[in-house]
Amino acid sequence: MATVSEEALGARGATRNYKPLILLLTVVSAAIIWSGFHPVDFWTWVFELAIGFAGVLVLAATYRWFQFSNLVYTLVAIHFVILAAGGKYTYAEMPLFNWLRDTFHLSRNYYDRVGHFAQGFVPAMICRELLLRTSPLRPGKWLSFLCVAVCLALSAFYEFIEWWMVIFFYPKEGAAWLGMQGDVFDAQGDMFMAFCGAIAAIAILSRLHDRSIAKVAPRAAQV
Repeated sequence: MATVSEEALGARGATRNYKPLILLLTVVSAAIIWSGFHPVDFWTWVFELAIGFAGVLVLAATYRWFQFSNLVYTLVAIHFVILAAGGKYTYAEMPLFNWLRDTFHLSRNYYDRVGHFAQGFVPAMICRELLLRTSPLRPGKWLSFLCVAVCLALSAFYEFIEWWMVIFFYPKEGAAWLGMQGDVFDAQGDMFMAFCGAIAAIAILSRLHDRSIAKVAPRAAQV
């Protein structure tokens, strides 16, 4: 009878430890409740959280067949909190970064740059784990290159989504809705931050990620 690899299906049928998923869902639920209490703009809140929430649902639905490392679930939880704060206040009016802007005489509120940095940082680890556990790729230059390239492509596609949302729903309020704050190169800056985030994640977390993967898929973590 033909068999499938542990890396391909995440050790399907093995005993699962659901604690990481429960903690992730707890953090996400708390973030949704907090951010959904009197957000600045309801539909902006819906849009900003929708993609992140869909991603969490995918992780939950596939957990039985593919359990990611604890590191990935921790990063996803942090990323969702960043999204929730951006959705509650809008990225252009996040209070802490308004304070930083006024205190240090910055040209704008830079919270959206934090969000886009995370947009590269967190998906880089998700992509890295998927490639390590479902493809012949091993840790090295090609794996790192592909992870960064995928994150940059995802960031560009997110800019497409924002563009389409403005065209169809906010044609007269595009600049304000996108949070450009007078920056004509805002989209390029956002993509650059995602690019930097992906590179930073690969450079800083790869070894820790390998150890975290080894706890759920020992073969995938072997070089």
